[in-house]
Amino acid sequence: MTSVEMRAVSCDGDGPATPIETTSIYSSDLAARWVWIDIEVRASDADELVSFAGRLGLDALAVRDAVEDEDLPKHDDFGTSILVVLHGLGDDHLRTNEVDCFLVQRRLVTIRRQRSASVDALWDAVQLRPELTTGDADQVLGRLADVVTRRLLSVLDEFDEHTELLIRRALDADSDTVAEVTAARAHIAAIRRVVHPQREVLDILRRSPSTLLTDGGRRRFADVFDVASRAAQGIDAARTALAEILDAYRGAEARKATEVTKVLTVYAAIMLPLSLVAGFFGMNFSNLPGLRNDDGWIVVTAAMALVAVCSLGVFVALGWIRRPSGREAGATLGRGMAEAARAPVQIVGAAFEISTMPIRNVASVRRHRGQPDDD
Repeated sequence: MTSVEMRAVSCDGDGPATPIETTSIYSSDLAARWVWIDIEVRASDADELVSFAGRLGLDALAVRDAVEDEDLPKHDDFGTSILVVLHGLGDDHLRTNEVDCFLVQRRLVTIRRQRSASVDALWDAVQLRPELTTGDADQVLGRLADVVTRRLLSVLDEFDEHTELLIRRALDADSDTVAEVTAARAHIAAIRRVVHPQREVLDILRRSPSTLLTDGGRRRFADVFDVASRAAQGIDAARTALAEILDAYRGAEARKATEVTKVLTVYAAIMLPLSLVAGFFGMNFSNLPGLRNDDGWIVVTAAMALVAVCSLGVFVALGWIRRPSGREAGATLGRGMAEAARAPVQIVGAAFEISTMPIRNVASVRRHRGQPDDD
């Protein structure tokens, strides 16, 4: 095989599995309790695999589909063989890879189009640990399903560890929260797409009356079904948590906007009577009262200061503003004035962001997924 890499291990007794030559896997009198054949397809060479499948009693159309099609987790019982499609986590990015598992009498055949960390981990383990080789080929398949499903569950454990951080950043109205939540929702959706079908497949296997499955294999699939159920529940809980984090961010952002608006309102209400006084005495009439008085500006300035202090006291009494420290008041007022000064610019900026939003969002999600941006 030029475009296909194949390896095989067998278990003869109670010890660990041992590698065998691929030429001996076709022998019908192979004295082994089970044989595991792992095939990695480097290029689409379905005809060569179909010929190989026929010698092992596999369904030719199912083998061709395993090479040419991308399937969600599923289960097909052909009588003399069973096809189980599983999905596990990839290594480079948070995406799932398909592993097509064919179970026949005393043989398990796995076909994949890319490297699978789950397959490699179990492959190495069965050659080192005898307790992982007990049972028939269906139990080996059950162990593989267990490894694949638990790796999906590990994503949720990692998510739970970062939930508190996301919540704190959302309550602080961190501007990066939306991008992080969007990327996390995309990852969770990709895993959810396979977790629920995979749970249904395991539910079928634990109840299957097929003669290729032993009681020990069904019990093992029942255990993996519980793991898949926890993963499915965790996925749904994670989606709910992300929605709540997004709502918390929006609430925090609205609260900050309300504080700024309140500061600007108080600022405008205080400045309005002062502007009225300044405008009145700024009129160009020669008979304005106090115009010839050298101390008139002092009286007017004192009156304006008194009006400002009284207005501020009224707002404090009404509870519109609290009595902050001078530093906090200056910072809040400074933010409010900065927002007022930037308001005309933000209108133009918002129009620009709306026109470019799809491009910016796609680029952000790609960066979080580790994919390169399109030029």
